[in-house]
Amino acid sequence: MSYDLMVFDKEQAPKDKEAFLKWYDEQTQWAEPHDYQTITTTIPALQKWYEDMVKHFPDMNAMDDEDEELESRYTDYSIGYTVIYAAFAWSVADEAYSKMKELAQKHSVGFFDVSGNGEIF
Repeated sequence: MSYDLMVFDKEQAPKDKEAFLKWYDEQTQWAEPHDYQTITTTIPALQKWYEDMVKHFPDMNAMDDEDEELESRYTDYSIGYTVIYAAFAWSVADEAYSKMKELAQKHSVGFFDVSGNGEIF
Protein backbone atom coordinates (compact mmCIF):
# COMPACT_ATOMS: atom_id res chain seq x y z
CA MET A 1 0.00 0.00 0.00
CA SER A 2 1.25 3.47 -0.83
CA TYR A 3 0.85 7.00 0.43
CA ASP A 4 -1.13 8.76 -2.29
CA LEU A 5 -1.50 12.44 -3.19
CA MET A 6 -2.85 14.20 -6.26
CA VAL A 7 -2.40 17.53 -7.99
CA PHE A 8 -4.96 18.81 -10.47
CA ASP A 9 -6.06 21.59 -12.77
CA LYS A 10 -8.08 23.93 -10.53
CA GLU A 11 -10.06 25.18 -13.54
CA GLN A 12 -11.37 21.69 -14.37
CA ALA A 13 -12.08 20.41 -10.88
CA PRO A 14 -15.41 21.09 -9.17
CA LYS A 15 -15.26 23.52 -6.23
CA ASP A 16 -17.88 21.70 -4.13
CA LYS A 17 -16.34 18.86 -2.06
CA GLU A 18 -19.02 16.29 -2.90
CA ALA A 19 -18.79 17.07 -6.62
CA PHE A 20 -15.00 17.07 -6.38
CA LEU A 21 -14.96 13.57 -4.86
CA LYS A 22 -17.21 12.29 -7.64
CA TRP A 23 -14.90 13.92 -10.21
CA TYR A 24 -11.89 12.37 -8.44
CA ASP A 25 -13.49 8.92 -8.67
CA GLU A 26 -14.01 9.47 -12.40
CA GLN A 27 -10.40 10.58 -12.90
CA THR A 28 -9.03 7.53 -11.09
CA GLN A 29 -10.89 5.11 -13.34
CA TRP A 30 -7.91 5.70 -15.67
CA ALA A 31 -10.17 5.58 -18.74
CA GLU A 32 -8.50 8.29 -20.83
CA PRO A 33 -7.06 6.97 -24.14
CA HIS A 34 -3.35 7.31 -23.33
CA ASP A 35 -0.63 5.55 -21.31
CA TYR A 36 -0.66 7.70 -18.10
CA GLN A 37 3.13 7.92 -18.21
CA THR A 38 3.65 10.67 -20.80
CA ILE A 39 4.01 14.10 -19.22
CA THR A 40 3.02 16.00 -22.38
CA THR A 41 -0.47 14.53 -21.99
CA THR A 42 -1.28 16.97 -19.19
CA ILE A 43 -1.64 20.77 -18.95
CA PRO A 44 1.46 23.02 -18.85
CA ALA A 45 1.09 23.96 -15.16
CA LEU A 46 1.07 20.27 -14.16
CA GLN A 47 4.03 19.61 -16.48
CA LYS A 48 6.01 22.30 -14.65
CA TRP A 49 4.93 20.92 -11.29
CA TYR A 50 6.12 17.46 -12.37
CA GLU A 51 9.49 18.79 -13.58
CA ASP A 52 10.12 20.24 -10.11
CA MET A 53 8.69 17.28 -8.21
CA VAL A 54 10.80 14.59 -9.88
CA LYS A 55 13.94 16.41 -8.73
CA HIS A 56 12.97 15.38 -5.19
CA PHE A 57 10.95 12.22 -5.86
CA PRO A 58 12.13 10.53 -9.08
CA ASP A 59 9.59 8.88 -11.36
CA MET A 60 10.06 5.15 -10.93
CA ASN A 61 8.74 4.55 -14.46
CA ALA A 62 11.30 6.88 -16.04
CA MET A 63 14.42 5.55 -14.32
CA ASP A 64 17.09 3.94 -16.48
CA ASP A 65 19.29 2.83 -13.60
CA GLU A 66 18.22 2.26 -10.04
CA ASP A 67 20.06 4.16 -7.32
CA GLU A 68 19.90 2.40 -3.95
CA GLU A 69 20.23 5.73 -2.13
CA LEU A 70 17.11 7.05 -3.88
CA GLU A 71 15.09 3.84 -3.79
CA SER A 72 12.72 4.94 -1.00
CA ARG A 73 12.03 8.18 -2.91
CA TYR A 74 10.99 6.56 -6.18
CA THR A 75 7.42 7.53 -6.90
CA ASP A 76 4.79 6.10 -9.21
CA TYR A 77 3.14 8.95 -11.13
CA SER A 78 -0.07 8.50 -13.13
CA ILE A 79 -0.50 11.41 -15.52
CA GLY A 80 -3.95 12.32 -16.80
CA TYR A 81 -5.22 15.21 -18.87
CA THR A 82 -5.99 17.30 -15.77
CA VAL A 83 -4.46 15.35 -12.85
CA ILE A 84 -1.22 13.80 -11.69
CA TYR A 85 -1.63 11.08 -9.08
CA ALA A 86 1.48 10.22 -7.08
CA ALA A 87 2.04 7.06 -5.03
CA PHE A 88 4.89 7.35 -2.49
CA ALA A 89 6.52 5.01 0.00
CA TRP A 90 5.08 5.54 3.49
CA SER A 91 8.61 6.17 4.79
CA VAL A 92 8.64 9.53 2.94
CA ALA A 93 5.00 10.50 3.50
CA ASP A 94 5.60 13.66 5.55
CA GLU A 95 8.25 14.99 3.21
CA ALA A 96 6.22 14.07 0.11
CA TYR A 97 3.15 15.88 1.49
CA SER A 98 5.14 19.03 2.26
CA LYS A 99 6.99 19.14 -1.06
CA MET A 100 3.94 18.32 -3.14
CA LYS A 101 1.83 20.99 -1.44
CA GLU A 102 4.63 23.57 -1.72
CA LEU A 103 5.04 22.92 -5.44
CA ALA A 104 1.27 22.91 -6.00
CA GLN A 105 1.15 26.42 -4.57
CA LYS A 106 4.17 27.48 -6.63
CA HIS A 107 2.58 26.28 -9.88
CA SER A 108 -1.01 27.30 -9.00
CA VAL A 109 -2.47 23.82 -9.24
CA GLY A 110 -4.84 22.10 -6.85
CA PHE A 111 -3.72 19.58 -4.23
CA PHE A 112 -5.68 16.63 -2.82
CA ASP A 113 -4.56 14.66 0.23
CA VAL A 114 -5.85 11.28 -0.93
CA SER A 115 -4.31 9.07 1.79
CA GLY A 116 -4.54 11.60 4.60
CA ASN A 117 -7.53 13.51 5.84
CA GLY A 118 -8.93 14.24 2.37
CA GLU A 119 -8.13 17.94 2.39
CA ILE A 120 -8.49 19.72 -0.94
CA PHE A 121 -6.42 22.86 -1.58
